[in-house]
Amino acid sequence: MAQGRAGDPDHGVELLWREAEREPRPGLSLRRIVRAAIELADAEGLEGLSMRKVADRLGFTTMSLYRHVPGRDQLVDLMRDEVLGEVLAEAPEEGPGAEGGWRERLVEVARQGWELRGRHPWLAEVRGSRHLPGPNAVAHYDYMLGTLTGTALRPSEVIAVIDLLGRFVDAEALLLAETRREERRSGVSEQDWWGARDSLYERLDRYPTLTRLWETGGWDHPEDSFTFGLRRLLDGVEVLVRERERESDESRDETSPESCPECGTPLDAAPSGRPRVYCSRACRQRAYRRRRADA
Repeated sequence: MAQGRAGDPDHGVELLWREAEREPRPGLSLRRIVRAAIELADAEGLEGLSMRKVADRLGFTTMSLYRHVPGRDQLVDLMRDEVLGEVLAEAPEEGPGAEGGWRERLVEVARQGWELRGRHPWLAEVRGSRHLPGPNAVAHYDYMLGTLTGTALRPSEVIAVIDLLGRFVDAEALLLAETRREERRSGVSEQDWWGARDSLYERLDRYPTLTRLWETGGWDHPEDSFTFGLRRLLDGVEVLVRERERESDESRDETSPESCPECGTPLDAAPSGRPRVYCSRACRQRAYRRRRADA
């Protein structure tokens, strides 16, 4: 029974990287379990996800689910990999580096991630550093890394930029997920809840900076946090890209061989003594004769 392997990461890898079912079989299957769990989490968030609720949704006993998946943690990994396949389905066949600059490609990747978490807000609630990636997750990560193809960034910086972008999208989506969770729990919208906090607002006039920003309309038309944050993040990446491009140009200039002023042939470095000026004695003599003629 699969339940006894709930703590076995290698079994989790086997589940995630299993061969896809060619034809759905009658009755219960792992794919049906995963899809039902996604629908449940979309409606109730991860806090509403349990093996029992998934089993009830499918009309089977909880124990029958454990024959396919060992536990809730492994089910969440399977759900995550399944929905990441939606992004890959939207990706251009030629890959992220086919057209547009690196910034446009990163904006597109961030937008896809944001829209995916809009459809599945629970995705941002998948926390922790030991969630195993499946084939869709790895392919999506590889696709994201490819957006920086052709830049002068160092390999470690490519990884750092993509990881930073992913954390930014998750942080923004987590705030959205938490807001929806509170609205479900309380039955009160976020706007209505904050709008009723007069007892708080009447105490805020003692804070001068906050009051000045309030009176000058700072909260009247707030910036869209996702768009604003993404632009500022990419501004910082652009500074780094330009710095690396400048370093690359300077390095090429420093390593480029000098050319013979007479014929343009690149000069090999002199083994010792004075640096070479001409590529051959013949070019040196021609230059000497020209200077004499011009004198």
